[in-house]
Amino acid sequence: MNHVVIQPGSLQARISLHYEVAALIRDMILRHELNPGDKIVEQALCDRFGVSRTPVREAIKVLSHEGIIELLANRGARVAKITPDEIAELFPIIGALEALAGEMACRRLNDGDLVRIRALHDEMVGYFRQNNHADYARINRAIHHNLFEIAGNPELLAIYQRLNIRIHGARYIARKSPARWRQAIEEHELMIQALEARDGERLAGILRTHLRHKAEMVNESLAGL
Repeated sequence: MNHVVIQPGSLQARISLHYEVAALIRDMILRHELNPGDKIVEQALCDRFGVSRTPVREAIKVLSHEGIIELLANRGARVAKITPDEIAELFPIIGALEALAGEMACRRLNDGDLVRIRALHDEMVGYFRQNNHADYARINRAIHHNLFEIAGNPELLAIYQRLNIRIHGARYIARKSPARWRQAIEEHELMIQALEARDGERLAGILRTHLRHKAEMVNESLAGL
């Protein structure tokens, strides 16, 4: 494990230090240095990042709100796990919300929105080619979030965010087979094409399929396939 030190006078001097630490822990999880169910050892993280326990504990709280880490009563914290029942319950709902956001976005988006989404997609494909899971996941999240912002319905976004927290860890950190990852990239390309055509019905169908495939991938990851 590489030792990462946050130098005094740089990040430590910033109010957002615990968000920086949260990003580093999130990256460890995305790279599978920490796996679902693994205990979070605060002192090991303090030593790795060269910080005190306070920013580490605050970072753990941030990640618990994202659904990536679970806080256990009197037992510390661990990387979150999700059950097949939760996958079956939540992924279709998320898919329906994303489909609705896609339809609304196609009615509202402008040329600037298209340029921004295409740029994010191209960046994500670049990380796919580099086998960079952490940055791929970060840009993936940004693309899906942008669809809701373009849709312009704050209440829809709020509902999506509340539900997405519960599946966030499984959705973005589950292990992907090469075939599943390639499938995801192909589906994202179809999303971009539907957006460029402003075909909301087509985009909605692609998003529902994408979330169904994502649920299958998470189940495969849980089964160790």
